[in-house]
Amino acid sequence: MRKRRVTEGLGLSFLDAIFCAFGAIVLLSVIVKGVEPQVLERTTEDLEASEARLHRALVAMRGETDVLSRELVSRQRQLAEERARVARLQGDRSTVEGRFAAAKQASAVQNILQGQLAGARQALTEEMRRLAPPVGSTGRDRRVGGIPVDSEYIIFVIDTSGSMYEYAWSLLAQKITETLEIYPQVKGIQVMNDMGTYMFSQYARRWIPDTPARRKAIVSRLQTWHPFSNSSPVEGIQQAIERFYAADKRISIYVFGDEFTGGSIDAVVTAVDRLNSADTSGNRRVRIHAVGFPVQFSRPEPFQVTGIRFATLMRILSQRNGGAFVGLNSLRP
Repeated sequence: MRKRRVTEGLGLSFLDAIFCAFGAIVLLSVIVKGVEPQVLERTTEDLEASEARLHRALVAMRGETDVLSRELVSRQRQLAEERARVARLQGDRSTVEGRFAAAKQASAVQNILQGQLAGARQALTEEMRRLAPPVGSTGRDRRVGGIPVDSEYIIFVIDTSGSMYEYAWSLLAQKITETLEIYPQVKGIQVMNDMGTYMFSQYARRWIPDTPARRKAIVSRLQTWHPFSNSSPVEGIQQAIERFYAADKRISIYVFGDEFTGGSIDAVVTAVDRLNSADTSGNRRVRIHAVGFPVQFSRPEPFQVTGIRFATLMRILSQRNGGAFVGLNSLRP
């Protein structure tokens, strides 16, 4: 009897526990189902708000990216332009430095010539004609203003470059006329430019007869005569000597120019010495005179170098070949 009562007590207690647990589960289910919709609703609203904020942020970032991209392209284009400008400036700098170096190398020559050019006031003027001996004089060494005028034939070698044609052409025509006037009568005349191009093709490689009409034609033709020139008298001088030298003729070459753009001055002097060799008495085949026009000296210092080189070359050639160099100090007729 005691054993059965104990067993019945244990069975009831177990059933009570099971029912209580089941009731608790049912209660929790009811509570959870009542709360879940509200939690999910709030979570959905929060996600939608976050999505909207992120979308607005994305749109703003895309706009900023477009602006920055356009600005980057603009800056890259500006950078390319600046680099090209720097390259141009570097090229200009190299050019200027080269000219400055050349001017610096020529400074010693310039110092010597400045005094000479400043004092070179000789010109083929009325005063020079007044000093000329009578026409009937037969002296071998007649001089006008220090220039020997004893030649029977004269050749003009004229720089027809743009600088001469633009700035010194009127004065050049005047000096050609004055030179012809100090030779009242010669046996022949020739006119060519510094490249050896003849003024009158029909008289190429032969003498132009000296007549008043021909002299007038020479001065008139100067007004429109403008063949190509390389601003170097070397070719014209060589052509004049090679084509017209003759042992039985007294010839003078008159070089008119403003600059020498060629190479070595020493090389030119050596070539002319070889071509215009001296005889046993030391006399050269032809005389070489020169008239320098100060066109380049009206320009900035780096550009004056070619004018200085012309004066240097022609002073040396005139001295070595029995002639005279006249450096004009003004471009006014």
